[in-house]
Amino acid sequence: MPLHFLQESRPGVQVRRRADGGDHIQQTDFSSGSVRRSILAVAAPMMIAQVLNLLYNIVDRIYIGKIPGEGTAALAGLGLCFPVITLVTAFANLFGVGGAPLCAIARGRGDREGAERIMCNAWFMLLLTGAVLTVLGIAFHKPILYLLGASDATYPYAADYLTVYLLGTVCVMTSLGLNPYINSQGFARIGMLTVLVGAAANIVLDPVFIFALGMGVRGAAVATVLSQLLSALWVLRFLTGPKAELRLHFHGFRPDFRCICRIAALGTSSFVMSFTDSLVQVACNATLRTFGGDLYISVMTVINSVRQIAQTPVMAISDGASPVISYNYGAKAYPRVRAAIRFMTQLGFGYTLLIWGLVSAFPTAFIKIFNHDPVLVEAAVPALHVYFFGFAMMAFQFAGQSVFKSLGRAGHAIFFSLLRKAFIVVPLTLLLPHIAGLGVTGVFLAEPISNCVGGLACYITMRCTVMPELRCGKD
Repeated sequence: MPLHFLQESRPGVQVRRRADGGDHIQQTDFSSGSVRRSILAVAAPMMIAQVLNLLYNIVDRIYIGKIPGEGTAALAGLGLCFPVITLVTAFANLFGVGGAPLCAIARGRGDREGAERIMCNAWFMLLLTGAVLTVLGIAFHKPILYLLGASDATYPYAADYLTVYLLGTVCVMTSLGLNPYINSQGFARIGMLTVLVGAAANIVLDPVFIFALGMGVRGAAVATVLSQLLSALWVLRFLTGPKAELRLHFHGFRPDFRCICRIAALGTSSFVMSFTDSLVQVACNATLRTFGGDLYISVMTVINSVRQIAQTPVMAISDGASPVISYNYGAKAYPRVRAAIRFMTQLGFGYTLLIWGLVSAFPTAFIKIFNHDPVLVEAAVPALHVYFFGFAMMAFQFAGQSVFKSLGRAGHAIFFSLLRKAFIVVPLTLLLPHIAGLGVTGVFLAEPISNCVGGLACYITMRCTVMPELRCGKD
């Protein structure tokens, strides 16, 4: 005879429901027990989820880079789409990453109604901005791509991918933007499955559409859109179902513009980080086309792909710590907040130091994941060494940013997002190639300089402003 039980609990405490022969969910307890275990319980599935999410575009690049006879040019065309794809991610982060800490803080205070209001307003804005980006992106894709550095040789590949990808913008916004609200409730495994559903579909569909159906670059985009649709449906099914602690609904909904402004204010830092990533990609593509041609745009596409793979675990560590920090800050458990910050920083630095060593020791292995063209590999190896120098400093940037966002310090988070990318990387990308004959090397040198200067500035400021307040027990 099946066992039926329902264990109710205060927000943040583990919940198990069994109603029909063994169905249950597990929710991480942020309020008690080991802080390290809480962080790892959220970070581990989030890391898997982020790696899987990365596969959406990484798998596209792997398959596209190996299209017989045109892989290198097609890879350059796909690289030209990155700024637009990153911009879509930026808007998803604006309302997703922006609202999730506020949602977690509200849960920590026991304000379930307020937490649900934040989530519903965020979804409203995700749908609205997704629709606007779709229309504008498709209408103006040609001038945008040429502005981003397309040539007559690479434009057809870029246009084939981007016009299809933009049709799935609302799905991308829903899956990326709402998943943080699943994680903020402690359902990290559900959040991981959100991405797993789409990533697995993309891995299967990519070779079918690219090679079997002969659709090439356009086929990669079709596979990605269908995969994101599945992820979006999974998110909506969970957040509107009985297992979620906070429910997503539009029954009697009216936009709360004050709430939306709070979400956007905190999400601006994540938006700026993604938007400035897009700005950096534009500057890099334009400068590389001048100093190195389409080949070096392909090289940057590969190096960016390696960087995204390398930084995903440290992002997962900081993102995993974020709901733990936010919840305990809302509950005024300041010693647990300090412990979470210390553990997040130590683990992140140890990982980035390790991956820096691996990339430096085996650059060719990482490059050949995406392309085997000997000319591209020869150009990419020295560029990868320069680009990854000082990679461990990124851990301090992620740690500092995570703390500022988790505690609702929007001003600090926005400033340091702008500092590293807009005020350091972009100017250096444009200036260094003209200095001492650096050329394309100057473009790749801008990143490690920004990691060292921006990362340390962010972390030191956090230590000097946040930690004393937490020791004194101030809000």
